[in-house]
Formats: sequence, C-alpha cells, structure tokens
Amino acid sequence: MQSENPRYWEDYDVGTKYPLGSTSFTADEIVDFARQFDPQSFHIDAEAAKASLFGGLIASGWHVAAKLMRLFVDNYIDKRTALGSPGLDELRWLKPVRPGDTLTAWVECASKVPSKSRPNMGVIHEHWSATNQNGELVMTAKGINMVRRRPA
Repeated sequence: MQSENPRYWEDYDVGTKYPLGSTSFTADEIVDFARQFDPQSFHIDAEAAKASLFGGLIASGWHVAAKLMRLFVDNYIDKRTALGSPGLDELRWLKPVRPGDTLTAWVECASKVPSKSRPNMGVIHEHWSATNQNGELVMTAKGINMVRRRPA
C-alpha cells in the first residue's frame, strides 16, 4: 500500500482490520504451483484427486499462503517503512481451496510494541484471515512485522 505519505509504526491502529483484497484460483494455476513446490496427487492430478480425502483437486496450502502474501505486500505494508518479518505463527489451513474459488483476505492489527533495542523500529502483531466466496474461513495465521517508526 503506497499512499502519498509513508505509513509508520505509529499509524497502525490496534483493533483495526485492514482489507487485503481478493484473489482467485484456477485449476491450471493450482497444478502449476504444486508441480513445482508441493507435488502431491491431490494438487497435481484431477483424476487421482477424486479418490483422495478431498474428493477433487485442491490448492496447496503453501500456494494459498503465497497468494495471500502477495495481497499483504500489495495492499497492507508500506514498502518505504517495512523492515521485514521474523515469520508467521499458528498458520492454519481450515478448508480446502478448489479451482474457481475466490478468497478475500484481511489482516487485523492485534498489538504493537516499540522495539527496546532499536528506537527507530516497532513491532506489529497481526491476525491474518481469508474466507472463500461462501464466507467460509479457509486460512488463518498470526504474523509479526517490524516497521520503521516516525522520525523525530
């Protein structure tokens, strides 16, 4: 999210849900991603997937997370003030994502703390969520981001 003015640590409001936008999945895209990164039969072979626990082709959870990360980068963080992340916690894939599904995602600023060791930086704790077109929750995670503080 690149507005005219940079968004610093001080500008993130605890309790606010920030929309990330939507992204859709096609069968070809699901298979292409899985062939490279998660080549399990229910991700790469529509016929074999019919006999799986899922009853059909589904996206790799890592594919879902990667597409949501793109929404996060494009629509939430400010590339001028973002300093990186030590990772995600409690990543959960709650429902399968299938060809034709459209996910809508948002992130909630759960808490924020100033860095004790780096006064020019603060840490933001977030809750990520994504629902499918039926309003069903399909993925959640807890994220941590380091963000530049407003210059004095």
